[in-house]
Amino acid sequence: MQQAQKGFTLIELMIVVAIIGILAAVAVPAYQTYTMKARFSEVVSAAAPLKLGIELCFQEQGTLLNCTNGANGVPGAIGASGQVQSGTVGGNTATSAAITMTPAAANGILATDTYILTGTTTGPGVPIQWAKTGGCTGRAIC
Repeated sequence: MQQAQKGFTLIELMIVVAIIGILAAVAVPAYQTYTMKARFSEVVSAAAPLKLGIELCFQEQGTLLNCTNGANGVPGAIGASGQVQSGTVGGNTATSAAITMTPAAANGILATDTYILTGTTTGPGVPIQWAKTGGCTGRAIC
């Protein structure tokens, strides 16, 4: 009588290892991008008080010209904290304002990955429209 073979052959085990290797090669870069986006979300969140302050200032003043750091209800400049190096409001005109957030260079995030929100309006009573630009948009982390 002949016994039936039990277990896996070397070829079958090598195929399984190759499949796992291919899956890992795809998953690891995706996971690294995900974690970088998660760290950068702190920079995006830190811009929210400045954005809100500018919108409230515009409602009260009717212009964006005087909606700068520390004036008319807009918070002062943001200092270094966590993933944020700095955050400022500048370049204001009567119909536009810009918030520039600079991230702390760490964990794959570069100082050049700035997050810039530019708010524009056509005048009093018209909502501010925000556009996102900066170095982070090119790397798709903001």
